[in-house]
Amino acid sequence: MSYQHIQMPTSGDKITIQNDKLVVTDNPILGFVEGDGIGPDITRAAMRVWNAAVEKAYGGKRKVHWAELFLGEKAAGIYDGDYFPAETLEAVKELVVSIKGPLTTPIGGGFRSLNVSLRQDLDLYACVRPVDYFDGVPSPMKRPEDVHAILFRENTEDVYAGIEYESGTPENAKLAKFLREEMGADFFEDAGLGIKPISPFGSKRLVRKAIQYAIDNNKDSVTLVHKGNIQKFTEGAFRKWGYELAAEEFGEETITEAELWDKYDGKRPEGKIVIKDRIADIMFQLMQLRPAEFSVIATTNLNGDYLSDAMAAEVGGMGIAPGANIADHIAVFEATHGTAPKYANLDKVNPSSLMFSGSMMFDYIGWKEVSALIADAFGKTIKQKIVTYDFARQMEGATEVSTSGFADALIANL
Repeated sequence: MSYQHIQMPTSGDKITIQNDKLVVTDNPILGFVEGDGIGPDITRAAMRVWNAAVEKAYGGKRKVHWAELFLGEKAAGIYDGDYFPAETLEAVKELVVSIKGPLTTPIGGGFRSLNVSLRQDLDLYACVRPVDYFDGVPSPMKRPEDVHAILFRENTEDVYAGIEYESGTPENAKLAKFLREEMGADFFEDAGLGIKPISPFGSKRLVRKAIQYAIDNNKDSVTLVHKGNIQKFTEGAFRKWGYELAAEEFGEETITEAELWDKYDGKRPEGKIVIKDRIADIMFQLMQLRPAEFSVIATTNLNGDYLSDAMAAEVGGMGIAPGANIADHIAVFEATHGTAPKYANLDKVNPSSLMFSGSMMFDYIGWKEVSALIADAFGKTIKQKIVTYDFARQMEGATEVSTSGFADALIANL
C-alpha cells in the first residue's frame, strides 16, 4: 500500500507468512520506531550494534533494510498532533516484524497508553520477557546466576482492557446502580469502577504459546502465576484453564506437579514438562529465594507487569531487560523501560534493553547467530568494566562511557 509519510526502503523484501510460518529472505525489511525521550539515543546505538553483528555473522550475505515508522511525539509532529497514526498500524501489520523505543504515556489523564493501544489493536496477546544474568553485572542477589527464566504475560485482558468508569460520571452511576441493585454488590459511594475480564480464549492461547516455547527450547517447567485464592473467577479461572489447555493439547509432553510427586516421586521423567502454579505474592518471594526452580512463567496481565520488572531488578535492572509483544505472527519488540525525558539527547543511558530486544527479534526471524554474537560481546564488555552510568556507579574500577561509547565498545568486542 502507499503511505503518506512512511517511506519503505527501495531494496529488501517484506516478511511473509506461509503455512503458518514466517518466510524471511536474506534481505528482510524490518520496521523501527525511534521512540520518545531517550529513544533516539538508544535507537541509534542499538542499530549500530545490530547492523555490525549482522555483518559479522554473515559477511555481507544477509542485511536488514530498515523502515522508519512513527508513533508518539515524533508522529504528533508529522501527523498534525496524531500520536497513533493509522498508517503506522497498517505498516506494522504489513512488515510483520518491528521494534520500537519507549513511548510517552501520561499518568492519570491525557491520551491512552500507546503501548496498550498497539497491543490491543494488533492483538499482540503475549508479552514475552526473558530474564538472564550476565557475569559481572551489578545485582542485589547473592546468586543472580540462578535467575534464568522467561515470562509470558497475557497482554490484552485483565485491568489493561481499559474498561473503567470515572467517579462522578453518568456511566459510573449507571454501573454502580446496576451492581448494587441487580448484583448485590457493596462498595463505597463515588468509587471509580473498573472491569477485569479474563477469558478462556485469552488465557489458553497465552499458555499455549508458553508451553510451545518450553517444548521448542527444552525447558523443564511452565509455572502458572495467579491470585486465584482471592479472585477465584478471573485469576483462579486462568489457572484452571491453563491446566486444561496443557492436558487437552500437550498431554504427551506435560505432566502436572501433582503427578510429578504422586507417580514419579518428584523426579521429572526425561522429556516431560512440569506444569505447576504459584500464587502471585508468593511467586515474588520465590523468585528471590529459589529462582532456579522456574524456567517458563505464564501469567495474567497485571501480575506479569509487576513480576517481570521485579525479575529484571535481580539481574541488573530495566536498563538491560528486553521484551516483545507477539501475536500469532506479528511481533513488535520493545525497550521495556520508560522514556526518561530528563536524559533525552544527553547520550547517557544504557541502550541494552532495546539492544537485547533486537536480539530477541533476530531470534524470532531465525537469525540466531546475531543474538549469540551480541550476548558474547556484551559479556566481554561487562567484564572489561566498560559501562554506562547506571552500572558504573555500582562497580569499582569501572570506565563510564556514553550511550554511543558503549555501542563502540560492544562493536569492538563482536
